[in-house]
Amino acid sequence: MSTLLIKNARYIVSCDDKDTLYERCNLFIRDNAIEYIGPQARQAEQVIDAGDMVVYPGLINTHHHLYQLFSRNLPEVQRMELFPWLVTLYEVWKGLDEEVESCASLVGLAELAKTGTTTCFDHHYVFPKNGGDLIAAQFRAAQQVGMRFVASRGSMDLSKKDGGLPPDSVVQTIDDILADSERLVRVWHDDSRFSMRQVALAPCSPFSVSTDLLRESAKLARSLGVRLHTHVAETRDEEDYTLQKFGMRPLEYMRSVGWTGPDVWYAHGIWFNDDELKVLAETGTGVAHCPISNMKLASGVCRVPEMLRLGVNVGLAVDGAASNDGSNLLEELRVCYLLHRLHSSALAPTGYDILKLATRGSAKLLGRTDIGFLAPGMAADLFLIRLTRPELAGAQFDPKSMLGTVGFKGAVDYTIINGVPVVQNGELVTLDESETAARANEVCRRYLRR
Repeated sequence: MSTLLIKNARYIVSCDDKDTLYERCNLFIRDNAIEYIGPQARQAEQVIDAGDMVVYPGLINTHHHLYQLFSRNLPEVQRMELFPWLVTLYEVWKGLDEEVESCASLVGLAELAKTGTTTCFDHHYVFPKNGGDLIAAQFRAAQQVGMRFVASRGSMDLSKKDGGLPPDSVVQTIDDILADSERLVRVWHDDSRFSMRQVALAPCSPFSVSTDLLRESAKLARSLGVRLHTHVAETRDEEDYTLQKFGMRPLEYMRSVGWTGPDVWYAHGIWFNDDELKVLAETGTGVAHCPISNMKLASGVCRVPEMLRLGVNVGLAVDGAASNDGSNLLEELRVCYLLHRLHSSALAPTGYDILKLATRGSAKLLGRTDIGFLAPGMAADLFLIRLTRPELAGAQFDPKSMLGTVGFKGAVDYTIINGVPVVQNGELVTLDESETAARANEVCRRYLRR
């Protein structure tokens, strides 16, 4: 049994049901849960003096492609939109193996942890022949970093010859996909409270998987009690594809194969019309908002203000490292705030609203009731930022909105995941950063030479 006291915090932004902002309070952690928040300073084995710090709930990333980390900042794709971008990069991604997956996941999760993320969902859907057990490699990397991790058994069964985008070497048969999906859920999925590892089923997108795969994946996921995820309504090209092939817009098509409901969330969700937003709200179907990726690939602006007014479940995400070129949900938070201020003016979410998207909203997308805000009985997932930094001088009058309005650019001072300090004084304590980066760069060079 371990105990940790965060002592005399200048502010604790709880994001709880009452939006409580604590001042000059203590937060006491026993093992992996918060036991107490209040004025009393309890005895603990470890103490963090937070007199000049603000404490936030850990950020929750609801859509990522960690494998893409070694294909970011490639000059030949920097001016492409989604479909040509994918076609070009599949020629790189078909060389994935366990070593690449492990290293890419390790450094991506390390960056997330250093910038306040405590839970990451990753959407992995590229499974080259003889690539090894890529999802196991991800779980090992998450355990090494100390990240609370939700993996997906993604999939593609339509290659170029079938009218899809990827090469033959990264698609699989429906039978192989479903068998491996069930195996991974049985081996890795833990649905207990404070679970550090879970699995979702996540066929890639309407234009890279068959109708049968979507329908059978939904049936399997529900029989196993796991959640469903895919890309939907990301671009006009996708909309044209489903209209031409199925005679339906993307959401109507997904609904026809059982892909709406409170156990489903979509990445992007940019091109929904008014009626479709109401369907999302009525069915409890969620959306992972990826503002930086949407901007970089010129995909469009997600209608987040309207979604929130209708009660659609919305979380925040960084998306793939190759369509974002980073793994920093803190950066995403401020860009999200600024994007919607530009696009919606006074109707845009506040900085604090965006923080709640990245915490409470994201937790809801993942079906988690044990993370997303700070209160007794909740998981001890949080991060701390020192307010005495020059870049935050004069910016402390609204700590609830600060991460959106002012933003924070570097590594946080502390990240605590499941009660364990993973980042201390801005540095990871779970791995050697220099050694990890050096190995990752060497693996990346070999990978790209393929």
